[in-house]
Amino acid sequence: MDRRILSPSDWHKPGVKWSVRLLHGIVLVVLIVAGIGPLLMLARSAITPTQDILEHPIAFFTNGVDWSTFATAWNTLGIWVQFLNTIWVSAGEWIVEIIVATTAGYALSVLQPRYGKVLYGMILATLFIPIVVILVPLYLVILHPPLLNQSMINTWWAVWLPAGASAFNVVLVKRFFDNLPREVFEAARTDGAGSFRLFWSIVLPMSKPILGVVSIFAIINAWKDYLWPLIVLQNPAVQPLSVRLPALQDQIQLNVYLAALAIATVVPIVIFLVFQRFFLRGAGLGGAVKG
Repeated sequence: MDRRILSPSDWHKPGVKWSVRLLHGIVLVVLIVAGIGPLLMLARSAITPTQDILEHPIAFFTNGVDWSTFATAWNTLGIWVQFLNTIWVSAGEWIVEIIVATTAGYALSVLQPRYGKVLYGMILATLFIPIVVILVPLYLVILHPPLLNQSMINTWWAVWLPAGASAFNVVLVKRFFDNLPREVFEAARTDGAGSFRLFWSIVLPMSKPILGVVSIFAIINAWKDYLWPLIVLQNPAVQPLSVRLPALQDQIQLNVYLAALAIATVVPIVIFLVFQRFFLRGAGLGGAVKG
């Protein structure tokens, strides 16, 4: 039975029809303002002189536009170094998270080892542990890595490797793999496909939606992460934007600082636009494959 808030007869009433459309329009405008408004204000403030930002925070370009703020932030301030650092941090974390999430999800969902349910329960249990609780033990591991005689402080590995311990991604990928058709797996095994061939040639090509979702989460979280990079990347030469920009806030003009923040938002927006169709397709994990 098709259940709706308004019946088809109600939709034919002019008063109800236009009232609902007006309500939809208001909600859409509110969502656009709430989502895009802060970004537009940031872009506007980045090309506005500092005095105008302080005296007229809502007005638009009272004394003209200052495009030089982006060049100052990029070249004079030198945030291009931190920009590249952030790209390296995000790319490394993305690769590590994809490898760990897909292999762990594949093992728990498809291979199903004898103690798989116990392992899955332990992974779920880690979701209830606050990140601040493990900061000190994790720092000690990075400071004195097992089987290594060299600290990983101020190296990319200090942020790459801990990123792989994302129980949320493992659970997300496993739930998606659970909905893949088992008949395809059985047919592949009948044709002689081993575990690796099944994973690489069958499971991964069918999992583009969830890979897009995990990619968005991984890159955005890495791009905005502040606390852990601040702890393990103490050298300014290797710090990402999320750590370096707050340290420079009191040393530069406000409009230049806002221009640097605007530059820092470019990559997350581009990443979302690139992966949005995978994100929307993977948003409903109930049915991985239709037909």
